Amino acid sequence: MTDALHRDLLALAQEAARRAGELLRDGRPADLAVAKTKSSPIDVVTEMDIAAEKLITDLISGRRPEDGFLGEEGASAPGTSGIRWVIDPLDGTVNYLYGLPTWAVSIAAEQDGETVVGVVTAPMRGETYHAVRGGGAWATGAWEGERALACRPAPPLDQALVSTGFNYVTEVRAHQARIAARLIPLLRDIRRGGSAAVDLCDVACGRLDGYYERGLNAWDYAAGDLIAREAGALTGGRPGERLSRDLTVAGTPGVFEPLQGLLEDFGAWHD
Repeated sequence: MTDALHRDLLALAQEAARRAGELLRDGRPADLAVAKTKSSPIDVVTEMDIAAEKLITDLISGRRPEDGFLGEEGASAPGTSGIRWVIDPLDGTVNYLYGLPTWAVSIAAEQDGETVVGVVTAPMRGETYHAVRGGGAWATGAWEGERALACRPAPPLDQALVSTGFNYVTEVRAHQARIAARLIPLLRDIRRGGSAAVDLCDVACGRLDGYYERGLNAWDYAAGDLIAREAGALTGGRPGERLSRDLTVAGTPGVFEPLQGLLEDFGAWHD
């Protein structure tokens, strides 16, 4: 019963992500403008974020009206089925606003509080990543069929390529910059892609050795976290804790723990 349910949830998440991705890719207006701001004047929402979330929630609620929702752009309902959908309709909004390709649609399904399905589609890459708990992580793209994902073998930390992101609140991002400056001499290099969901999938794909960020919400990491873990990566927050707004860390085994330890020592989770 559970396996069949999870397959159904995956199929629905894939359809919703595909349709939202097509809307965002093909429907982006030439004069795209900011619809509103959130935590600061540079933390923006466009009309396309709102339209994509409506498409996703309308599709899912039409098929599964008793499910709950948690969405970045305001979709929130408790539901009665034990299933909750955690949705970021456009992760990487600033990239999207500027016409940069690193943005994604992220959809996760939770069952009784645990993520069981995750789908992230990156339309400008032509790639979609997905996972069902216990079933591995997979991707479709320019290659034929589905490809199993596996994180990279762990390098020494000083040869690790790590990505991060920055908050839109000035004081927080200034602190994050100081943490990055301390880390850079200890790593191969740091990247800043602009989409947490894509960064987590890049850990799963072996394109990054690690990733960390402070200030994320559940919709930013829910799907990507499952995909990374099913590809063999380790994820967490502060040592011994789950991912949270305080800190999100992901990495190949051998990189995760030393990276997490440095972030704890450096106080990456607070100003």
